[in-house]
Amino acid sequence: MEKEQLRFKYELEKAAPRVGPGGITRGASVHEFPASQGIAGVSMRLAPGAMRELHWHANAAEWAYVIEGNCRTTILHPDGQSYTDSFGPGDVWYFPKGYGHMIQGLGPGECHFILIFDNGNFSEDHTFSITDFISHVPKKVAAQNLGITEEEIDKLPKQEVYFSQGEIPDEGSSLADPRSHPALVSTHRYPLHAQQPRLIPGGGTQRVVSAAEFPVSTTMTGSLIELQPGALRELHWHPNADEWQYFISGNAEVGVFLAEGNTVTEQFSPGDVGYVPMGAGHYILNTGKDVCKILIGFNSGLYQSIDLSEWLATNPPDVLTGNFGIPEELVKKFPKKNVFIKEKGVK
Repeated sequence: MEKEQLRFKYELEKAAPRVGPGGITRGASVHEFPASQGIAGVSMRLAPGAMRELHWHANAAEWAYVIEGNCRTTILHPDGQSYTDSFGPGDVWYFPKGYGHMIQGLGPGECHFILIFDNGNFSEDHTFSITDFISHVPKKVAAQNLGITEEEIDKLPKQEVYFSQGEIPDEGSSLADPRSHPALVSTHRYPLHAQQPRLIPGGGTQRVVSAAEFPVSTTMTGSLIELQPGALRELHWHPNADEWQYFISGNAEVGVFLAEGNTVTEQFSPGDVGYVPMGAGHYILNTGKDVCKILIGFNSGLYQSIDLSEWLATNPPDVLTGNFGIPEELVKKFPKKNVFIKEKGVK
C-alpha cells in the first residue's frame, strides 16, 4: 500500500468548535494536524464580558495576535508581579509557560484572536483551569485555602468552567485605574500594527516581532505578511524555527520542499492553517485577486531567514555557472541582492 503523503494544511475554521458561555474556540495541535510537530494554534472568539477563565499551560508558552475586537488580560508572575493590559486589532501578547492568566472580551463586538503555542503537542490535557483545580481537591482544603466555609465552597463551580460570562468592564473597573507604567509597549503587550513595516513596492509588506522588539517573548517570534495579487514570498527557509501560518485574508499557494525530490504543494483560503518544518524550503504565492494577509508564528525568539536570492547574490559567478552548468550570461540575470518578495510580472 502506498504511504499517504503528509499534508501541510489544516482547515482550522471549518473544524468543530468548543462552545461555552460567550466563547468559541477551535484548536490545531499535532493530534488534529499531524505535520505540525513543533507548534500548535487556536482560534478563539469572546463576546463582550465573556472570559477564558484563569488558567495556565504546563507545556507551552502562549503568543497571541488580535484580529478584530478588543480584550483584556491579566497575568501573574512567580515573583508576585501582576499585569493587566487591554488589546485591540494588531496587538500581540506573550505569556511564558506556566504563568497564570485570563482573557476577557471588552466589546463592543466580538473579539477574535489567534493563539500560537511553542509546542505541537499542546492540548487541553496540559491546560489547568482554576475552577477545575479548586473543585477537585478536598472541600476542607479548598475552604481553608480560600478562607471560607465548606458550605460556601458548595456555591463554587463543581467542575471546570473554561468559558464564563462576566460583566463588561467599564470606567468603574480596573481598566480605568492609573497605570504604573503607561508605556506603549508594556511587559506583555506589543502593538505590531504600529510598527513601520518592511515594504517591497508592488510586492507587499512584512512586520516582525521577536525577542529583540518584545523582550518577554523569549521563545517565540511573530510575523505579519501582506502579499499583493500575484506576488511571491520567495523561496527561503528558517534555520532555527518551525513556521506556523494562519491565513487571515486572500488566497495563496504554499510549496514545502522536504529534500530528495519531495515537495508538497497546498492551496490556502482564509481560516486555513499551514506548517513548515524547521529548515524546509518553501514559498508563498498570492493566487487571488486580493491582498493575501498571513499571520506567521515561529517557535524561537530569534528571527532568522535565508532567502534564495540573497544566497545566489553572495556567491561568485563562477560558482553558479559550475553549480548549474549554465553560461555566465544567464547567471548575470540572477538576482544581485535580496528580493524577499517578488512583484507579479517582474523579471
